[in-house]
Amino acid sequence: MHRKSLLRLFSLLGLASIMTGCAMLAPSPPQEQSNICEIFREQPDWYDYAHDSQEKWGTSIATQMAFIQQESSFRSHAKPPRSKILGFIPGPRPSSAKGYAQAQDPVWGEYRDQAGSTFARRTHMKHATDFIGWYNTRTQAQTGISLNNPEHLYLAYHEGAGGYQRGSYRQKPAVQRAARQVAQRASRYSAQLASCESEFQCDSFYQIWPFCRAD
Repeated sequence: MHRKSLLRLFSLLGLASIMTGCAMLAPSPPQEQSNICEIFREQPDWYDYAHDSQEKWGTSIATQMAFIQQESSFRSHAKPPRSKILGFIPGPRPSSAKGYAQAQDPVWGEYRDQAGSTFARRTHMKHATDFIGWYNTRTQAQTGISLNNPEHLYLAYHEGAGGYQRGSYRQKPAVQRAARQVAQRASRYSAQLASCESEFQCDSFYQIWPFCRAD
């Protein structure tokens, strides 16, 4: 085999190895998704990301995580299922939604331009929580929905601000049901987090739970 061919082969193998390694680094979805304390015990960094987003944009940690559970069940590479052609041939996906927050290509591009960075990834929880915070702040500015109203924030998240204002969700029982589930989950997560949040606030080397001081 020629030297150039060998070099090309090694390069491809190296790239495949890197991609495999990246896929392996993606955390598995939490086992107990009904309890935010258990979620953060499995993935304590997720608390830090959601907390940073809350401080920056105003959407509560509980609401952010309720959105993500509804959208992807905490699967980093989630995508909408493909349609079926003739009942069994995989067809196109219904949208470009991807990642923890199921952000679609156009709005993800807007987020990266306005608030994120070129390197923001939908498959990383840090960027997903920041995106949700950014999106909900934009929704509040466009529609007047309170950041403390997860049900209607989710309706606007799903339908877009224009669709929400036109009331498009009123003809979609499944979307209304999902929004109620998000609100119920956010309420439950909030109550749970109140009992365990101090566990995740030990950011400095000299802090030891349960003696961490709340922000």
